[in-house]
Amino acid sequence: MQMVAEGKISIEEITESMELCLGCRACETACPTNVQYGKILESFKEVKSAATGVPLMEKRALQRALPNKKLMGTMRASLRAYQKTRLDTFARKSRMLGILPEQLRAFEEITPAIEMPNKHLRRTTQTPERDPQARVAFFTGCIMDVFFAKINDLSIKLLKHAGCEVTVIKEQTCCGALQNHSGDTNTSKKLAKENIAAFEKGNFDFVVNSIGGCGAMLVEYDHLLADEPEWAERAKVFVQKNKDVSVILNKLGLDFQKEMAGVVTYQPSCHLLNVQKVSGDPVQLLESIPGITYVPLPKGDMCCGSAGIYNIVHYEESMEILDAKMEHVQKVSPDTIVTSNPGCHLQMCLGVKREGLEDRVRVVHIVELLAEACGIDHK
Repeated sequence: MQMVAEGKISIEEITESMELCLGCRACETACPTNVQYGKILESFKEVKSAATGVPLMEKRALQRALPNKKLMGTMRASLRAYQKTRLDTFARKSRMLGILPEQLRAFEEITPAIEMPNKHLRRTTQTPERDPQARVAFFTGCIMDVFFAKINDLSIKLLKHAGCEVTVIKEQTCCGALQNHSGDTNTSKKLAKENIAAFEKGNFDFVVNSIGGCGAMLVEYDHLLADEPEWAERAKVFVQKNKDVSVILNKLGLDFQKEMAGVVTYQPSCHLLNVQKVSGDPVQLLESIPGITYVPLPKGDMCCGSAGIYNIVHYEESMEILDAKMEHVQKVSPDTIVTSNPGCHLQMCLGVKREGLEDRVRVVHIVELLAEACGIDHK
């Protein structure tokens, strides 16, 4: 990147190497001179986007679809109908899906059961039976709320169970992470401003999410808006309030109601670990669950290969990384693999399927396991 900046080589000469980067940012945690590689990667994406443009379909998806709640709701309802009518089973048996690229076929087969959000939880402030320990605004995300609305609902219930007053701000929008990763900084800034303005409407102690990737974007709004004086200070205040759900639950503690069993291991989200710097809270929560045997995953800090949409645009490379990850999983022989990000979740589900372990190993978000141990149901 320095050579490009000095005009010694062209942007085209480094494009392949930079595109194959996962963007996991583990290098930042290892670098002795504190090189902020994430900013370098963002700069490259922005320059490349300006030079070559973004494909039209990708541009429409990032700029128009993800921030559009009605469209996201329609997608969720359509996917739910696709599953409920068993059209998904028919499509697989009839080989209708053969027209899709291999990566889309692979992820279609491990798509989770689509659930509709609990409207009551979203429309009313959830107040605990005792005096609230914290006032929390919950961030739902866009893709997360399409594929994993159940996890968002369980997160709200767990926060209430831990003593939080929880509100879902309806004006919130997409975090802007995928747009930022594609080099569309303008759209990311627009979404960041909308979210800051939305969450400023309430006097909240924390803005909480259960999405490692979105959380990493939210805590870097101050960097994103640093060159805009009218937003820079507001962004800093917003960033200070943003916390992963595991941090708040670990801080307040949980009242477990159920004895669990089995070997549990944890695949951390790179963006939760390397950007948000959250490592101990999820593990401490897992170790506190009565009855389970927690076993650390060998090289758990190695990326699973999901990396946003990396496993779609660089499918073969992603599967090589996933296969290496599953070798480490096999050494632990877990009954349950715990994740903390939807992309990682789907990737690990695919890994379990590729290894033929569907009948023996389940993949759950940490919120799902904690809710189960607390006797909290989704319904």
